[in-house]
Amino acid sequence: MADDQKFGMQSPQGATILHSFRADRATYWRDHAWMAAIAMAAGMGILWMMDNPHVWTGAVGGLAAIGIRGWYVASEELGHRWDLTATMLTGPAGRSVRLNEIKAVKGILSAVQVVTTSGDKHLIKYQADKPDTIARLTAAKQGALT
Repeated sequence: MADDQKFGMQSPQGATILHSFRADRATYWRDHAWMAAIAMAAGMGILWMMDNPHVWTGAVGGLAAIGIRGWYVASEELGHRWDLTATMLTGPAGRSVRLNEIKAVKGILSAVQVVTTSGDKHLIKYQADKPDTIARLTAAKQGALT
C-alpha cells in the first residue's frame, strides 16, 4: 500500500497515521553500491600496502562482503516503517517518540536521525526523499510544541 494511501489509517495505538516513512529499495541498493566501492578500494589498498601480488582479490572480497551483507539484511531493513501521528513517531521494534520530546532532526547520508531531549537517537534509514522526511518531522514537531 502506498504511503499516501495510509493517510487516515489507525496506528497500533489507535491514533490516526498522518504519514508513513518506509525504506526505499533503490536507495538501499545505491547505498550498498557505494559501500561496495569503498570496501573494494580499501581491500585493494590494504593488499597493495602489504605488497601482495594479487591486489585484485581485494576488490572481489570487498564486493562479495557487501553484496552478501546487502542480500542478507535486505528483507529486514526494507520492511521497516515509521508512522507519524499528531503526537507520536512510532517505529519498528516498538520504538516510539513523542513529538514534543524531539530535540533535533537531521540528515545523515540517506537516513534521518531523530534526537530526543533525553539523548535517545533513532534512525529512519534509506529515505528516497530525505529533505521531505526532515521537513515533515520538523513541521510535526513544531506543531506538537505549540
